[in-house]
Amino acid sequence: MKAIIGGKIILKDRIVEDSALLFSDVIEGIVPLGNVPESAEIIDADGGYVAPGLIDMHIHGYLGKDVCDGEEESIRTISKGLLANGVTGYLPTTMTVDMAVIRKALEVCRSLKEESKDWGGSIILGCHAEGPFISESKKGAQDEKYILKPDARFVKEYADIIKTITLAPETDENDFSAIREITRDTDVVISMGHTSADYKTAMASVNAGVKHVTHLFNAMTPLQHRAPGVVTAAMNSDVSCELIVDTFHVDASLYDMLWKLKGRKLCFITDCLPAGGLPEGEYTLGGAKIIYRGIVCRLEDGTVAGSVLHLNKGVWNVYTNSHIPLYECVNCASLNPATTLGLDKTKGSLETGKDADIIITDCEFNVEKTIIGGKIKYEA
Repeated sequence: MKAIIGGKIILKDRIVEDSALLFSDVIEGIVPLGNVPESAEIIDADGGYVAPGLIDMHIHGYLGKDVCDGEEESIRTISKGLLANGVTGYLPTTMTVDMAVIRKALEVCRSLKEESKDWGGSIILGCHAEGPFISESKKGAQDEKYILKPDARFVKEYADIIKTITLAPETDENDFSAIREITRDTDVVISMGHTSADYKTAMASVNAGVKHVTHLFNAMTPLQHRAPGVVTAAMNSDVSCELIVDTFHVDASLYDMLWKLKGRKLCFITDCLPAGGLPEGEYTLGGAKIIYRGIVCRLEDGTVAGSVLHLNKGVWNVYTNSHIPLYECVNCASLNPATTLGLDKTKGSLETGKDADIIITDCEFNVEKTIIGGKIKYEA
């Protein structure tokens, strides 16, 4: 038994002080400081925050490594690097590249998923396949020559490793036949993104089985008063929504409104590229040249391409640029993604019986310790 003392404990509905968090491989409970067992190993949070481990649903790479490298070493490097950002579980995310490359990347993650439960890095919770079933007009930084029509057979073949798939619903012809088949035969979360769908089509796709929206506002039809688009469908339905919280992809002035509209359906993501964790400079993504300056990555033609955001920094970005309580900001990067992925019975909050995936941060949410399954995996 271990006990974290001296910290502000972030629960899903409040922040608790003058208490201790008890854990083994699971959360054992929260007790007054005077009730800590004498035999417990003490960890002092030194006045910082004690929070659930963060979950990144959408991340392409880190420290120069790309999920689409299709190499074990790349996944191991990404997983280890994410510990410093408080990420205890994540979805390695593929993009629209050659299908053979996507398959190899998925197979590598599949082969490592079980091992990742107890290795020196963030846990692979599954994969996010961002494409290749997207719209040419909203492809963003993805390569249009690899875009395909939605294929339910492919998704079903990898349904044991794909947790989320991004597709453009308007490209799923014959009354959303692929969406309906995937929904019927798998637990894969279908997300609409990189889509030129109009409002009516987007809402119809939700009725057919779409449950999530990929990086809200980016690479989709916008909210306009006579053409409400996918953005309005996302706000007007019960789908969960990703938000890149680097303050650039979506202006910080929208954070309060989005939380009021989506609440526990809002999921913070990084959409981080291989340049994440590295100095500014020139890198590659899916074979394309990426120029990283400031907090922005772009293709050579100026197209915005993902981010270099750290998820713990994203939580703090929203907290310091909105009126959203810190515990709800943390939910958006822990409990809400866990709920979206169907993992909330064991992950996403510091509730008794859940996995002891915990982070300890300083007073500005910089990560000091990352704990997975009760074991300290990272110390600053």
